[in-house]
Amino acid sequence: MEPTQIIVILTLSFLAATISGVAGFGGGLILLPLLTYFVPLNVAVPLLTVAQLFGNGSRVYFSYKELRWRPVILFLLGAIPFAVLGSRLMVNINSSLLKICIGFFLILVVSYKRCNKKDFGLNQYWLTPGGAITGFVSGLIGSAGPVGAVFFLGLKLPPLSYISSEAFTALSMHLTKIFVYGKFELLNIDTLVTGTLAGLAMVGGSYLGKRIITKLSTKKVDLIIEILLLVSAVQLIIF
Repeated sequence: MEPTQIIVILTLSFLAATISGVAGFGGGLILLPLLTYFVPLNVAVPLLTVAQLFGNGSRVYFSYKELRWRPVILFLLGAIPFAVLGSRLMVNINSSLLKICIGFFLILVVSYKRCNKKDFGLNQYWLTPGGAITGFVSGLIGSAGPVGAVFFLGLKLPPLSYISSEAFTALSMHLTKIFVYGKFELLNIDTLVTGTLAGLAMVGGSYLGKRIITKLSTKKVDLIIEILLLVSAVQLIIF
C-alpha cells in the first residue's frame, strides 16, 4: 500500500471514530466502503476489525466508570457465538455479492431509523437475541453498530453509559472475529500494521468525539450519519 493511501486511511479513521464518539455508532459502517477503494473487501473487513479494537477500546476507556455490566453480559451471550458464525461465512462468501448486501443493509439501517423516531420500548429481554443478530451481521460485514445501538438505546441508559456499554460489546465481538480471521489466514502483517495505525488514529477521534458530544445537537449528528451511510450504500451497490 502506498504511503499516500495510508495517510488517507488514517485521516478517514480519525473522522469515522470522531463520529462514533459523538453518536455511539456509525464510524465502522462509514469507513468500510471507503476502505474498499484501497483494498479488496476480504482485506478491508479484517483491517477494519483490527482498527476498531482501538476505536472501541478507547471509547470504553474514556467512559469506563459508566459501564453497565448486566446488559453487556446479556448482549454478549448472543453476540459472541453468532459473531463466529458470521465471520466464518464471510470467509467463503462472494465479495461482489457481499458489497451489494452491505449497501442494501445500510439503506435498511437508515430507513429503520427514519421510520422509528419514537421510543423503541425494548427491554433487557431483547438483549440476548439482539446480540445474536448484531454479532452475526458484524461477523459478516465487519461492523454492525446501528443494529446493536437499537437494543441499547431501548434501555434508556445515560449517554456515557450507553456509549461505554455498547463499545465494550463491540470490542468483545471484534476480538472474537480477529481469532476467526487469523484461523482462516485472512490476517497478514500488512493488514495488522495498517489496521493498528488506523486504530491509533481512531483513539484520537474517540477522544475528540467525547469532547464535542455536548456541543453538537443529536439531530445534526444523526443527519450527517444518515447522509454518509446512504452515499456509501449507493457507491457499494453501483460500483
